[in-house]
Amino acid sequence: MAKRLFAAGWGTRAGMSLAAVGVVLCAALAAVGQVPDAPAPILVPQERALPDRIADKPSQPPAYKIAVGPLGFSGPGAIYLGQRNSVVSLDFLDENRLLFTFRVPGLVHRDTGEGEERRIRAVVLKLPEGTVEAEALWTVHDRQRYLWALNGGRFLLRDCNNLEMGDATLELKPFLRFPGPLLWLEMDPTQQLLVTNTREPATGGKTGEASQNGYGQKPDMESDLEVRILRRDSGQVMLVSRARSTVHLPINSDGYLESLRARGGEWLLNLKYFSGGSTIIGQVESNCPPLFDFLSQREVLATTCTTAGAGKLVAITTDGQRLWDAETSNTTVWPLVVRSPDGLRLAREALAVSRPVRASMTLDQDDIKGQLVEVQNAADGRVVLETAASPVLDAGGNVAISPSGRRVAVLYGGTVQVFELPAPAPLPEAALPALPLNR
Repeated sequence: MAKRLFAAGWGTRAGMSLAAVGVVLCAALAAVGQVPDAPAPILVPQERALPDRIADKPSQPPAYKIAVGPLGFSGPGAIYLGQRNSVVSLDFLDENRLLFTFRVPGLVHRDTGEGEERRIRAVVLKLPEGTVEAEALWTVHDRQRYLWALNGGRFLLRDCNNLEMGDATLELKPFLRFPGPLLWLEMDPTQQLLVTNTREPATGGKTGEASQNGYGQKPDMESDLEVRILRRDSGQVMLVSRARSTVHLPINSDGYLESLRARGGEWLLNLKYFSGGSTIIGQVESNCPPLFDFLSQREVLATTCTTAGAGKLVAITTDGQRLWDAETSNTTVWPLVVRSPDGLRLAREALAVSRPVRASMTLDQDDIKGQLVEVQNAADGRVVLETAASPVLDAGGNVAISPSGRRVAVLYGGTVQVFELPAPAPLPEAALPALPLNR
């Protein structure tokens, strides 16, 4: 019998199931009358529909290909589809070097008490030749996302309670240690701030700082999930809260976004400043709680649902400009978004299925046709590249965009295909900022 898969799920690159943050760090407003008025709407270009198809061939040929079989890579079996296991990470360290890491099959896995042990092979590839500049073998103890690229050719590697920092030499140095398993990590676009979700044991004392030299204690109560915003350079904790499930918290260096339910299917985007006060930067219509992500310090991407069951992307700036809308197909599931370091390009990948689906439906493995990739300009939403990714990796990690946004790497058919694109369009000039509320 074919394996049954749930069709629902909006996600970021890690592909985890994430809770909304609206009631985690502050109480949501209970009555419609308490919700501030939204800013006046701004006209946007005509809404477009994304192609959302598995292309027979890329919309343009790759500039070059790097075979991954000789590196020791082999794709996971179909049995893993639907488990959202992170088995690959593909990242640009700079314009001319790729970090390719992947699960090594066939090795003996031991249960060490910390979780299932698995080995990850890491190679740094020089472009365009594809020669190996550095290589390493790491051990991690779960199946979730394990690597995050940083600006300046560095990266963070997660294993259980620990974060280590590495560079193009693949040498690792201790960075942060937590008192419980680190379940989720994300950063603001400038990478100054970290959002962490940890499952921690009950201890006594007060919440303090995370650093290379230790982590502050928490109030004495049963083990729970702790959500923190902390500074990456010092480990200083800025905000902390409890949650019952893993939380996706969209932040930039100024504050974090929450969604406020208004009237009917309207949702307000409320930017709450770390320094105090807040600003309503826009509104979207959605038949489900929308998901927000900062593409850059100034631009937010909202992923919403239409009444017909399809998805919709809405790009809004923090000064209230609505840049573009794009409707996605109801024959795609589990969309993931990868952005370039400067936020001017994004790659959306999703699983294409053989029939329209709604959130409550289940799918068979036979319903999965493949994994599509669409690369867009963040400023205008224009699709500049269509291609496919294979093998199908429902947790992502198989697409990367270079620091300039002009190179895109996609894992496909036993190769890493690298595409050369024109420079991305710049964001429009910022309008006068809105005045924050309650300052």
